[in-house]
Amino acid sequence: MAILDKTPALPATAPRIVPARSILRRKRLERLTYGAVTLGVAVGPHTDLGAAHLGAAALGALAFWRLWRKWDDEPLGWNVLKTAQRLTPVLTGSAAYVASLCIPGTPWWEWLLAPAWGAAMTYTTPLTNSANLTPEHLIIDLPALAPAATAPTSYPAYRAHQWDNAKKTGDTRLTSVTQYTTPDGQALQDFWGIVVAAPGEEVPDLNANALAAVFDLPPGTVELQLIQGSGPGRKLLTAKPTLQALEQSTDPVQRLWDEKLARKGGPTEGMTLDAYKVEENRIALRTSAPEGQLIQLNQKLIARALKVADASLVMVETDGMGDGLISIYKTHPLLNVREATIEDLTMAPDGTIGLGMQPDGRTGRMPLYDPDMGAVTDLFVGAPGAGKSVTLLHVIAAERINGIVSIVADAQDGMSLPEVDGRVYHFGKGIAATAATLAASNDLGKYREKISAANGWGSFEPGSPWRIANDTLDELNRILSADAVVPKPFRKWVTGLVGDNQSTGRKLGKGIRFAAQSIHLADLGDKDRIRANAKNGTVWLGRTNSSTTKHMATDGVLPPGIYPEPIPRYFNTGGGSTIDAAFHGKEAKNGPITAGMANIIQGGSLFVNRTWFARKENKTYPHLISLMESRPIPRLTHEEDLVFQTSYAKWLAFAEELLAGGDTKEGIDNACDAAQTAAKEQLARLGIHGDAEEDEDQPSAGSIKDRILDLLADGQIWSLKDVRASLHDVAPGSVNNAMGELHAEGHVRPAGRRGTYQITN
Repeated sequence: MAILDKTPALPATAPRIVPARSILRRKRLERLTYGAVTLGVAVGPHTDLGAAHLGAAALGALAFWRLWRKWDDEPLGWNVLKTAQRLTPVLTGSAAYVASLCIPGTPWWEWLLAPAWGAAMTYTTPLTNSANLTPEHLIIDLPALAPAATAPTSYPAYRAHQWDNAKKTGDTRLTSVTQYTTPDGQALQDFWGIVVAAPGEEVPDLNANALAAVFDLPPGTVELQLIQGSGPGRKLLTAKPTLQALEQSTDPVQRLWDEKLARKGGPTEGMTLDAYKVEENRIALRTSAPEGQLIQLNQKLIARALKVADASLVMVETDGMGDGLISIYKTHPLLNVREATIEDLTMAPDGTIGLGMQPDGRTGRMPLYDPDMGAVTDLFVGAPGAGKSVTLLHVIAAERINGIVSIVADAQDGMSLPEVDGRVYHFGKGIAATAATLAASNDLGKYREKISAANGWGSFEPGSPWRIANDTLDELNRILSADAVVPKPFRKWVTGLVGDNQSTGRKLGKGIRFAAQSIHLADLGDKDRIRANAKNGTVWLGRTNSSTTKHMATDGVLPPGIYPEPIPRYFNTGGGSTIDAAFHGKEAKNGPITAGMANIIQGGSLFVNRTWFARKENKTYPHLISLMESRPIPRLTHEEDLVFQTSYAKWLAFAEELLAGGDTKEGIDNACDAAQTAAKEQLARLGIHGDAEEDEDQPSAGSIKDRILDLLADGQIWSLKDVRASLHDVAPGSVNNAMGELHAEGHVRPAGRRGTYQITN
């Protein structure tokens, strides 16, 4: 290779270290060659082979010319002596041959000349000795035989020796010198190493000319730079006098990997490039970690190494073990995505739907139900404008298309998901309604569990006899976050409901989906259970703040070794960075908003996805509404509906009273009273009367109602608690039932706060 020919020769004092058997093998071969040539020198002059005579004379003349050229360049120099040693066999052999040819007759000494020449060459082996070979065992034993080595014994040692003996390098040392090699394993004169200063000192900054002078290389081919994560006492030195020419003829993608990513201290150091693809807008690098190690891919470090200003143009995926994929894009591939179709939102056999598009053009999928594991747990997190609500609307539309019962609640009074009002089985609006929805869904799960146990049913089968039912709870941070303005008993109650749904929902065909602007898993109660169940579902992490991303990582939701950057608010479409704008005193130009972009985590893997486009008209999304209305609303069975509606009425009254009563015991008691009354009222409206177990000595229902009417006859407002206290001989449950029936019959009406009543006439 031409590049190798330019490698400067090492000093003659630097021997080549080889195994001793290699030297013996070379000498044996050289001696066998001399034996054959000796026969030719002895017999050839006495033959009529003109070609042999001419060849012998030409070899001698050529050898003499070569020696003369060396003499002309460097008279009596080391190179002349070394060349003379190499040419001795040719010069002397040719001279013996020509002498025998020119002398008439056959003198006696002529028969001795050829054997004498062969014996001398066989004994001295000048070709092998001129190669300056040193057996390994002599080098190994050298420290024991001499106080110190007087010369470097290898190319890396020679370069370190040059650095150590240069005046401008001071007391620093060049260590870990490593030669670059060609793809076929041939060593180049290019190398890198680590310069180390004395403890407490820094490596001096040398200019390009000074660095080049140390190694006698062209200026600009030697660089000295800081090492990431290390102080100024250690710096990386690279010398590339010939590598540029080599790079022009090698694979540019492999060069990108070697020089930018897998270099010493690079973000993928130690990893291997297994395969790659170059597309119109993307370079895809498939990589793997060293044997026995987990893969570590840092999106920001990779973007920095590649000098990509927008980190979102570099995307990483891993399998959570040893394999990963790095995608580098020229322009962001998710600037424009199409609208969803019914086919996109129709469940595949594995229970997944198409939620949007990935950067590589594949459809991003998420499960509504897992046929193997049952109902799923999802977590959607995104700041305002991140596209969380639109993504939830696509998911809810998909549930309606696939016959899944959607039980939805929005703690923001229904403002986040107004399109679902009247288009799903249930939609609770407000904080109290969200809690009541969760509690009613929990009671629905208990009903399914009771019926399943009574019938000896095993795992849940959709449609036999119940549909899949998924809860979607939006803006849950208004209840569960640490700064939520709700009474402590209320938050504790809802947290317990979350835990109950987590423990029983999967086996009963009841999934649950949490959505919030920013929330920590600790706010959702049993975060270990959330994390475990989320592995079977989806974590949708839209644009949020970096601290939330960090919390996700520390809570184990993100796969190990993955550090995704938070989704930016705007796409970078070439308008320059905010730092450039600040430096020049200009306004930064923002690209399109990234609504719908998210890092999606499923089963230990992560990918980037953008939700299908949704056009907003008159403050609503007509296309999503048409998708939802393309199928009838899936509903619970009649028996399930009775359970859910009765439970919801009861727990709504409880939640409203608990929110109003605060942390006091009286507030909790009033909430319990209100819940019982509301349940009886709901049953009465449905024409169902409870079969309360009353003692035989209890007054009849009619007499209890008459006594309540007598108490309320003066028109004063009575609390249910005071009514029970006045009727101390009647069981509290009977008083509650009677009050509920009076309300249903129109004889009494609620007055002001929950749990207070007044006679209607």
